[in-house]
Amino acid sequence: MNLASTSNLAEATGHALSNAFDLARRERLRNRSTPLALDSIRTQFRALIDKVMGEAGLYAPEHAALALRQAEGDALEAVVILRAFRATLSRTYLSAIIDTRTMRVQRRISSAFREIPGGQVLGPTLDYSQRLLAAHLARETLGSVDTFLKAFDEKLDRSRLRPLTTFGKVTDLLRDEGLLRPVGDSNDTRVQDIIREPLRFPAPRSARLQALARAETGAIMALAYSGMRGQGGDHPTIGEVRVGIVAVIVTDPRGRSRRLGGLLVTEAENISKIKVKKKDPVPYMSLGYGLCFGQNETKAICMGILDRSMRVGGDSAPAISQEFVLYHTEGADAWGSIQSEKLADYTGFQSELVLLRAAVTRKEAKAKE
Repeated sequence: MNLASTSNLAEATGHALSNAFDLARRERLRNRSTPLALDSIRTQFRALIDKVMGEAGLYAPEHAALALRQAEGDALEAVVILRAFRATLSRTYLSAIIDTRTMRVQRRISSAFREIPGGQVLGPTLDYSQRLLAAHLARETLGSVDTFLKAFDEKLDRSRLRPLTTFGKVTDLLRDEGLLRPVGDSNDTRVQDIIREPLRFPAPRSARLQALARAETGAIMALAYSGMRGQGGDHPTIGEVRVGIVAVIVTDPRGRSRRLGGLLVTEAENISKIKVKKKDPVPYMSLGYGLCFGQNETKAICMGILDRSMRVGGDSAPAISQEFVLYHTEGADAWGSIQSEKLADYTGFQSELVLLRAAVTRKEAKAKE
């Protein structure tokens, strides 16, 4: 079917395909390629699934895969779909505070120290791979996958394998020396649920971290990068980035603690040196913190940078302004505002044309005089 006939399809079929969803679905399926299985999307697009779940604020890998298939891979569209689904769900329980010290760690690295208690755990990552297009993946089949997995398994030295375990925090090394100071703002301790309460500025740290956890990854990366380049004043050292599974504990109606399951999360603790005033001449270090769903190390690190930058206060740079950061990194809101530009605005635009044409007529009449 050529482009012209495709663009006129809705009109040509009358009311039969008046549903925009059906028309978009037909465009996705009209070449009759094999539909992507949800399990394939969930397991082979891990980074995209984790990104969508984090920005939607709902840990549900299967639903994120379904939203991505429905949105034809558009991550922002999938986030909006998943947020709308989340809004229909009831809140049955409130979980206890997640203790990341009990995280069963899959990956754990530190840029601040070469040797850390328990050692660096590189884990699954593309950090140490070449960013070259892997042409052989175009020929990947189930047979080649089985061959790869068998060869990989044969190379393992099982005597050196260790089960997932917990580790202490790297930043505790600095705390024990008195070099790392806690966040000391007494007005910063109120726990606010931004799903139920609107943001008001200055926002407590709990609200800021929640908003950053749901923020669009690319947006907070841009602002964090601006801060690293001097527009916000924070270029930290990574004390620790860890990826692992944390337990979700709730209290049942009888008052008993129940473990509902585990979540894969990424936690980042950034270390920054703080400039001191004359009355406090001893320099110290401060922590920037980030925690998000899945394995999304870029987001967690950027969260930590902006967490520290927004504690500076003021609005002299975008990265330190709470209002600028939190409003302009909200991907779903930004997406909705941009999409609204496509809605009909005939009346408003025509009124502008009437005024403009009247002004031109007056100018021409004055020129003739």
